[in-house]
Amino acid sequence: MPSGQLSPTTAELYARHVIPTYARFPLALARGRGTRVWDEEGREYLDFTSGIAVNALGHAHPALRDAIAAQAGELVHTSNLFLTRPQALLAARLGKMTGAHGKVFLCNSGAEANEGLYKLARKNGTPRGRCEIITLDGSFHGRTLGSIAATGQIKVKLGFGPPVDGFLNVPARLECVAQAVGPRTAAIMVEPIQGEGGVRPLSADFLRALRTLCDEQGILLFYDEVQCGLGRTGDWCGWHATGAKDAVPDAISWAKGIAGGFPLGGFWVREPFADLLGPGTHGTTYGGSPLACAAANAVFDTIEKEDLLTNARERGEQLRAAVGKLPLIREVRGAGLLLGAEVEDFAPNQGEEGTPALRLTKRLISAGLLVVPAGDNTIRLLPPLNVTAAECDEAVEILGRVLADCRS
Repeated sequence: MPSGQLSPTTAELYARHVIPTYARFPLALARGRGTRVWDEEGREYLDFTSGIAVNALGHAHPALRDAIAAQAGELVHTSNLFLTRPQALLAARLGKMTGAHGKVFLCNSGAEANEGLYKLARKNGTPRGRCEIITLDGSFHGRTLGSIAATGQIKVKLGFGPPVDGFLNVPARLECVAQAVGPRTAAIMVEPIQGEGGVRPLSADFLRALRTLCDEQGILLFYDEVQCGLGRTGDWCGWHATGAKDAVPDAISWAKGIAGGFPLGGFWVREPFADLLGPGTHGTTYGGSPLACAAANAVFDTIEKEDLLTNARERGEQLRAAVGKLPLIREVRGAGLLLGAEVEDFAPNQGEEGTPALRLTKRLISAGLLVVPAGDNTIRLLPPLNVTAAECDEAVEILGRVLADCRS
């Protein structure tokens, strides 16, 4: 940089060099600790996004930091041509969480985990002419071409046709799903709690009925628990939060909070389907690295040691009760610390654009609280699993103050 010339701001660097796939908020974050983050100007924010349900232990947790540092000093990457103990231990741990017999494949992201499920469905169904997967309207399964075909939201599909064949999106009603099942159907795939679609839990009766339907038709049942799984709802299994513990799926996809912010994803497949994807049928270069798995094991060790599943349930109930009493709040949905607060429409300020959820999110950022929009009228509250009661009270106070201003 020539003497006397100012270096470009972070926003300027983004504008020049980063492909604009996100409508980012004009907020450059510099550091975080626990449930707090600070921007480059030093302003503090209460972070109820957790990196979109990723930072299960918040920011800079010492257990995660130390585990990553220790493993980085031993073995970072080997490829999956070899065995490593952190991966084996993590796979065993994840399988135990499901409460059923099966095996795990580890990858890098939620979309990649879901791609593995699509291949599993076809591997199982193709010999019988079955290659189609039924998903639900309002669902979100990722950004790959296969996953946008699976996703039940038109907005993610626009401009990327023709769609990948083999996916059928239907309304989240049993009669619609049952009517869609045909001779080409290989699997039904659902989020037990839809996240991007507005935090909408499926009912226990619906999940049980899907399990029965799949058994009767000889097809597979998949749960996309990328957002709702692994502790976010106050249980290891997101579908348990719906009350349908007995509606065990044939496969589950995970990511987001699995390694507390370190990129990792995975999917579990129950017996007798766990060996369908044999040698040469699926793979990943980076997935399940010793470093990623050490991070995940540290996250789960901490959740167990600090009883954070209980904390997620208790803090979730605290937030649900308090937020439900605030002005302009129509409904609070979800479970544990995956909560969606639906708001009434309100008048925009001069020059303000966007949906009510987006306008509210921007006003909350200005007030020092970070949240995530989910649809036109819903904001998500996704604090880390170790959020405190006092921090929840603080978030409710900020939200209530901003909503009161919205109503005035």
